[in-house]
Amino acid sequence: MNERALLINVAYRLLGSMAEAEDVVQETYTRWYSMSPGQQEAIGSPGGWLTKVATRICFDLLGSARVRRESYVGEWIPEPLPDLTEWSSERPGSITADPADRVTLDESVNMAFLVVLESMTPAERVAFILHDVFGYAFAEVAEIVGRTPAACRQLAFSARRRIGAAQVPATPVVRQARIVREFKRAWEAKDIDALIALLDPDATMIADGGGRVGTMLRPIEGAAQIVRSLVNLAGRQRDLTVLERTVNGRPGLVAEQDGAIVTVVAFDVEGDRITHIWAVRNPDKLRSWTARS
Repeated sequence: MNERALLINVAYRLLGSMAEAEDVVQETYTRWYSMSPGQQEAIGSPGGWLTKVATRICFDLLGSARVRRESYVGEWIPEPLPDLTEWSSERPGSITADPADRVTLDESVNMAFLVVLESMTPAERVAFILHDVFGYAFAEVAEIVGRTPAACRQLAFSARRRIGAAQVPATPVVRQARIVREFKRAWEAKDIDALIALLDPDATMIADGGGRVGTMLRPIEGAAQIVRSLVNLAGRQRDLTVLERTVNGRPGLVAEQDGAIVTVVAFDVEGDRITHIWAVRNPDKLRSWTARS
């Protein structure tokens, strides 16, 4: 069971869904415990075996996920993750997950990074995550994806190129937090000029309601259009409480209504402007947040 934390971290990065990651890890352990003691003892590296099995399950799921997401109502956004230390420090007695079920919040799980991963083929994603993020040799990756080590090296190179093309110079976290705070204040005040000044002219906003809550069927593009949508939303939902929270390792916002979390917002900041906004409203993707609200 000491391997559980690693398996959760690998599976979440591969699938972009904590719920699916937990299911994968559960299935992996089911396969382990279905073997006889003799079969288990014959495995030289149980940790390596568990990682290989979990990744193979993820690899198969990634192929079917693309089909499922084509029929998803609206845009699909990876499941946002909270920083559990914020909740436990600000709310004494609040629920905290088992350390083995926590995802390490680093640059490989920020929302912009996960969105780029969604554009990759399953083989590219597996090769890149296992090799570049977790340090597995290409020979080990090859066994999982059914390719040669040389082919896996090329897959990782292709994935790396996609990441590089989408990346912008990193904005210091302190500056990101300041910009997000200014955005929160301007939104609450319905200050249109301030909101437009904080957004890149070509900014995009995507909202994921899963066809159930506040779903946008397509991204909103352009600062003026985004601000118009935000002001309309603030006008319709006057009882929202907006809080600053860490979302997937970066400064973000959480909206509460009647004490329940209804929206989690992640941002991508370039320089002093917000370039992307991702608002997750699908209740199924807010489970890790609502359990602590």
